[in-house]
Amino acid sequence: MSPRRFRLPRAAATLLSCALLPLGAQAADQADQLAQQLITLRAEVESLNAELAIVREENRTAMAGLSAQKAELEASLARQQLTLRQVRDNLNERETAAADAGVASDVLQPILLSAIDRLDGFIAGGLPFKQEERRAGLKELRDQIETGKLPASRAANRLWAFLEDEFRLTRDNAIQRQTIHLDGETMLADVAKLGTVMMFFRTDDQRVGTVRRAGGDWQFAVASDEASADRIRGLFDALDKQIRQGFFELPNALLVGTGGAR
Repeated sequence: MSPRRFRLPRAAATLLSCALLPLGAQAADQADQLAQQLITLRAEVESLNAELAIVREENRTAMAGLSAQKAELEASLARQQLTLRQVRDNLNERETAAADAGVASDVLQPILLSAIDRLDGFIAGGLPFKQEERRAGLKELRDQIETGKLPASRAANRLWAFLEDEFRLTRDNAIQRQTIHLDGETMLADVAKLGTVMMFFRTDDQRVGTVRRAGGDWQFAVASDEASADRIRGLFDALDKQIRQGFFELPNALLVGTGGAR
């Protein structure tokens, strides 16, 4: 007996073909959508890679700038401390030589006055941190030496104390109150002093800014943008909380000028 072939009726075959056509079209559409999504994702990945490369380069540039600022700060501090050591060592050598020679106090007087002049010049050329008070103390000591109200030995001890105070200022980070000149006005303000190389201010009405050398004068300038202002406020907040060490991103306020500070 020969096998019988099974044949779909023509109408059924037509219906099956019609049913399969949408499925094939749908699969093709899905494939196209997936391909388009892959293209979009690939473009996004390439864009992110490009942005990442830019960020990495910016970070390298920023780190190089920070390293340069750190080196400049360290060099400035070293120069200031060297100047103070020279004044102190010179005074010590002359005092020792005078004592060994048994010279009178009037011979020590010009030695002390010369040391006072050097220290006064150092203060005048440096950061404008309580300059008037610091220089006034030296002037009073000079007057007492010149009028003979203070013996040379006691004057030398006081001058030593002045030198030690100046050394302390080069290492101290703190907030103090002092008079500043801002926009033609004289006012009391908080100043944040970082050693003797950088200084920032905060007024009672919450304006903040930097202290910079402008020609031969010092200029208190309000921060020109909100990002810089926020960084300065962050520094004051840390110092208010007695946080004196750590990483602080600050506007560039390195000293530029003459005298004891740079």
